[in-house]
Amino acid sequence: MAFSRYARAPLLNFGTQYGTSRAREAIQYAMANNQLNITQVIVTRGLDRLDTISGVVYGDSRYWWVLAAASSIGWGMQVPPGTMIYVPDLAIVASITG
Repeated sequence: MAFSRYARAPLLNFGTQYGTSRAREAIQYAMANNQLNITQVIVTRGLDRLDTISGVVYGDSRYWWVLAAASSIGWGMQVPPGTMIYVPDLAIVASITG
């Protein structure tokens, strides 16, 4: 299941894409309205990068941005141990973010 965080991103001049705010907004809205099944993961040493956690929970490290959006931690890959990460159902995320 491949979907892009840029699927609905507005385009700049010359057709280049920017931002992922629409995907983040859709994920946050779905979470606030209980439309997403969420599990929680506490970051531990060794699993302190979103791409690593994504690889473990989704089987694909490319979905790190879903974890960042759901957890409201910004777009950095590195997160400190003890941080709570929200892991939404990827199939539902795909349907709401396009």
